[in-house]
Amino acid sequence: MSRIGRLPVKIPAGVTVTREEQVLTVKGPKGELKLNINPEITVEIKDSEVLVTKDAETAIKKSLHGITRTLISNMMTGVTVGFFKKLEINGVGYKAVVQPTKLILNLGFSHPVEYPTPAGIVFKLDEEKKNLLTVSGVDKQLVGQVCAEIRAYRPPEPYKGKGIKYQDEHIRRKAGKSAAKAA
Repeated sequence: MSRIGRLPVKIPAGVTVTREEQVLTVKGPKGELKLNINPEITVEIKDSEVLVTKDAETAIKKSLHGITRTLISNMMTGVTVGFFKKLEINGVGYKAVVQPTKLILNLGFSHPVEYPTPAGIVFKLDEEKKNLLTVSGVDKQLVGQVCAEIRAYRPPEPYKGKGIKYQDEHIRRKAGKSAAKAA
């Protein structure tokens, strides 16, 4: 039995959870999220908890059991607290500009890169450190996907560390060329 799947998900104060057929809707102070539930998994809303159950012990149902419970838990966290990731932009002349509908990145290319802001995502530049970009939203998967797409424009290189990296990411640095020793 899934150890994660059998734990009930507590519904925080200020959050409403409704279920219509195979769609679970979670509304909270930060927004609203919807989840399509696989028909092989049963989701029940009792008192102030959401219970996820399965009717058989097959491999697919075991994996669906745990992931469904985790997705519902992430939805609860997202609509109450939200999720965020921080990206560091390192390099001479590398910078980001936040506009209402897009993010403009200067990353050493001959042209600026424009990334349209997806619905539910907020970009924010740190006032003190201009090279620190915060990506936040209610959907954990969407926040991670947006960060991965932005990082893919210029991943950090191992010699000087130039590029876009996650704030807590460690880049393994390589030694550059070394001059031949004179004999």
